[in-house]
Amino acid sequence: MTRVDLITGFLGSGKTTFIKKYAEYLLEKGENICILENDYGAINVDMMLLSDLEKRGVGLEMVAGGCDYDCHRRRFKTKLITMAMLGYSRVLIEPSGIFDVDEFFDILHEEPLDRLYEIGNVITVVKADLEDDLSDEADFMLASQIANAGCVVLSHVQEVDKSQVKRTVEHLNNALIKVKSSRKLNADSSDVLAKNWNEITPLDYEMIENSGFRHESYEKKIHMDDSGFDALFFMNLDMNLEEIKAAIKNLFNDTSIGRVMRVKGFAKSDDKWYELNATSKGINENEISDGQNVIIVIGENLDKDKIDTSFNARFSTVKTE
Repeated sequence: MTRVDLITGFLGSGKTTFIKKYAEYLLEKGENICILENDYGAINVDMMLLSDLEKRGVGLEMVAGGCDYDCHRRRFKTKLITMAMLGYSRVLIEPSGIFDVDEFFDILHEEPLDRLYEIGNVITVVKADLEDDLSDEADFMLASQIANAGCVVLSHVQEVDKSQVKRTVEHLNNALIKVKSSRKLNADSSDVLAKNWNEITPLDYEMIENSGFRHESYEKKIHMDDSGFDALFFMNLDMNLEEIKAAIKNLFNDTSIGRVMRVKGFAKSDDKWYELNATSKGINENEISDGQNVIIVIGENLDKDKIDTSFNARFSTVKTE
């Protein structure tokens, strides 16, 4: 049977970066890996960021978005069946940041997937500097992901002190209480890995690889389709890198457009492509070999028209979710 791991992570947590590191560890062990990007969006930026793994023999597949929930579920199941036939020893699934974890368990218990796959691990990536003032909907998303996780991996630990790590774990536990889950994370146990990712050892990855998952019940307060989260896709940008960065900063400061939680995408400057990843904490930019002319704005109750105006209508919207 093919072993399958689900790597979840709330918006901007860094799960794509973690998957790259985790995949490299599994490759060193001789695993035959495929990564499945399961996203509701029409364009998958993270797929491009994983493309360098293809040169090392890692399969990359995507469940196409742009359809309703039932259609997406059918595509997800069909893709998994196809991948099982290709002989991979391990499949890593990276869903969107607003993914319903129950979908993962439900589908893998359906025929014929129940005979093709063994559930390995559910790993959830969370920012160590998690915001304190998240909405109830955002806390529900967090709780639904960490309730079933075998291990919670904190990102950006090197950028905060121990007291912030403690506050983040307390926030996660309070989110679990809100959904009436009996689970309680312990920051000093294997429940939580709070470590600079550049210092994670093979023993740490072995612990993650064997962390498994939990069967925890919780109160499901909202359906993902009614969560209030939006992803707006903008293409055909007629702006340079610095103009795009300035516009992104304005989005986080303008409360009239809704709550922007993450902006990601690519921008070109002097014939060089840059990956942009922004949260309210700031903008990270990394030079990359290739990109696509797209910016994605993700958040709660976003006002598309106002965002268009904030960019002086220089973006052309191609998809909203």
